[in-house]
Amino acid sequence: MSPRVVLVGPPGAGKSTVGRRVARRLGTGFRDTDADIVAAAGKPIAEIFIDDGEEHFRALERHAVSAALAEHDGVLSLGGGAVLDAGTRALLCEHVVALLDVDLGHATQRVGLNRDRPVLALNPRAQLKLLLEQRMPLYREVATFTVDTSSRSLPQVVDAVLDALASRP
Repeated sequence: MSPRVVLVGPPGAGKSTVGRRVARRLGTGFRDTDADIVAAAGKPIAEIFIDDGEEHFRALERHAVSAALAEHDGVLSLGGGAVLDAGTRALLCEHVVALLDVDLGHATQRVGLNRDRPVLALNPRAQLKLLLEQRMPLYREVATFTVDTSSRSLPQVVDAVLDALASRP
């Protein structure tokens, strides 16, 4: 079993929203590893960071991603930091991965001052800029194809993902 497509990208790229729509259009299921982590931990991600620390969260994330890649055959969305783990990146090389890219301005507008994103808690714009700089090479490393979501509507992004999937051999 293998996901039809795995969505990666920075916060604000639209992974969950796009993923749900792509899954609906493909007639398949949608799974979000952040939701899996929340369900397993019994508390929101922000609380995991506060109560248990980022290292514990990343361990939960590694397990959630590995399980989802093995168990899910629909559309899979990963948290923005999942690519930080070398083992996760190695697993992703065996799958079709769509990088949903977004520029800093659009990402900042979309995430705003979202308190549920602990890695952006202090200075969201500065933190998001740093995350984009640090993680973009890792996203590109695992990506089969890239869709820029910055200036596109949700239907346009969904169509672009589906077109890219349809053009794959």
